[in-house]
Amino acid sequence: MAATIDVNSVYKAVLVILEQEKMGVLMPVQFNKIATQVQQEIFTEYFDELNLALRQPQTDIAYADRVAMLDEKISLFKRTSAPTALSSTQTAVIPNEVLDLGTVIYNNREAQRIQANEVFTINASPLTAPTAFYPVYTYENSIIKLYPSSLTGDVTLSYLGYPSDVKWGFTIDKDLGNYIYNAADSVSFNLHKSDQPLLVAKILGYAGVMTKDQFVMSIANQKEQQVNNKSQR
Repeated sequence: MAATIDVNSVYKAVLVILEQEKMGVLMPVQFNKIATQVQQEIFTEYFDELNLALRQPQTDIAYADRVAMLDEKISLFKRTSAPTALSSTQTAVIPNEVLDLGTVIYNNREAQRIQANEVFTINASPLTAPTAFYPVYTYENSIIKLYPSSLTGDVTLSYLGYPSDVKWGFTIDKDLGNYIYNAADSVSFNLHKSDQPLLVAKILGYAGVMTKDQFVMSIANQKEQQVNNKSQR
């Protein structure tokens, strides 16, 4: 698995730059909220970038393959659940962290997903009726229901999960009153290591510091808007 981003290294980088810019101090609680928001933004951008990259000509150079890089970043959010027991109605509740359900495995076999309006039609014929060897399932309102109705046992899910909330945990020095990093009470970023510069820049943006890259991008966006406005006249 690719390396992710350590929350302590990011917070220290942010504090150093804020001090250099004489912008004060970003308190841990403030940092945690901003960091969680920024991580969610970057995570969402992965999918927009992937959709755009898939429409562009691809390269044969491995290290320049944008689609492969984005897939590697997104793969950090792929999860596999512990076996979940089916209820008496052959249903199982999906974890809240599920963004996109991947596969449903029952008895070491992948169940096929169907729509709720297909259940009657599929069960109507012996040729298409599901069996324990070829199970099917529906997925609605965060609940999966397996067929046939005689199934018992556990299911295992693979899915794409949401990023975890970021937390820079700390204790307070009894004598000096300053914050001391507590790794055991911290939650680092789920993001790919290559996104650390972007992550730091975005957090600084929320803290009121515009980096040189952000300034250049802002000017470029203003120029682009001016061109668009002129072309519409």
